[in-house]
Amino acid sequence: MFEALNEYDFSYLWSWMGAPIIQTPTDIMATQEVIWSSKPDVIIETGVARGGSVLFMASLLDLMGAGKVIGVDIDIRAHNRDTIETHPMSKRVTLIEGGSADAETVARVRAEIPDGARVMVVLDSDHSRDHVLAECRAYGPLVTEGCYLVVADTIVAHLPEASKARNRSRRLEPGNDPAAAALAYMAENPDFEVDPVLNGKLILSSSPRGYLRRKAA
Repeated sequence: MFEALNEYDFSYLWSWMGAPIIQTPTDIMATQEVIWSSKPDVIIETGVARGGSVLFMASLLDLMGAGKVIGVDIDIRAHNRDTIETHPMSKRVTLIEGGSADAETVARVRAEIPDGARVMVVLDSDHSRDHVLAECRAYGPLVTEGCYLVVADTIVAHLPEASKARNRSRRLEPGNDPAAAALAYMAENPDFEVDPVLNGKLILSSSPRGYLRRKAA
């Protein structure tokens, strides 16, 4: 079914508070559940795109009364930056431009995290296996117990080549995708597990088995 929806660019049809979010409604709801249940103080998202996802998560934190979103992208285009910085939720957003897996960028992100903050991470930039795995290794240690590392667009592993050609995953060969990176990272880090309850509900999700929860010690 997701293949058929992809023919209509389904995830591109939606916006959040006026900004294109490029997410399926299922993933929007799943992210809301994750944020409410784990109550992070800081959410890091790599891959700002049109800004809707950053603003969506910022609006949830605003409803909860505290917290901020750190949006990281190698190229934050002027019109997208303007959308974010002029939005009512901009007060809860910090933008950092740079390669998400670069040491300098990661250091800048770390500097924005207050001591003792609960941290959640969403990885939604370059979807090649090696890049996503590098992001997991860079940002995974920042995720606090009970919070989530969301590896977005794991659906790429299940799309046929004809369907991949319609989107940004067109350069990815089988096994060179976010799902492969998530599996490799969990093999390295037993602290993370696929949330079985949440992932069991992701019938029309871009990120099946991509919601990884950090276990309690």
